[in-house]
Amino acid sequence: AGSRAFNVIDDFNREALGIDIVISLPAGRVTRYLDKLAEYHGYPLKIRVDNGSEFTGKAFIDWAKSHGDITIDYIQPGSSYQNGYIERFNRTYHTEVLDLYLFNNLEQA
Repeated sequence: AGSRAFNVIDDFNREALGIDIVISLPAGRVTRYLDKLAEYHGYPLKIRVDNGSEFTGKAFIDWAKSHGDITIDYIQPGSSYQNGYIERFNRTYHTEVLDLYLFNNLEQA
């Protein structure tokens, strides 16, 4: 089975805040992981995401409103360049980390 990497980057200082390796990424998993990161980093004022169902559904939108009315900045569909730093990070992470190793399970990844 394939896995997904949910990479969270601070766009201002280019810091990788966290990487969650999962089989699937429903909104509940996203918000729980963001809550975990917020324990250390605090909640952001704005979050830039693509238009995936995990980010466009009611659960994610309600989560953003309930944590300081976080602004959700959706990139335009097919315009990944609007989120260029994370796209480059994702590509580098896949080619220089994930593609170089054989993982037997999610815990190893």
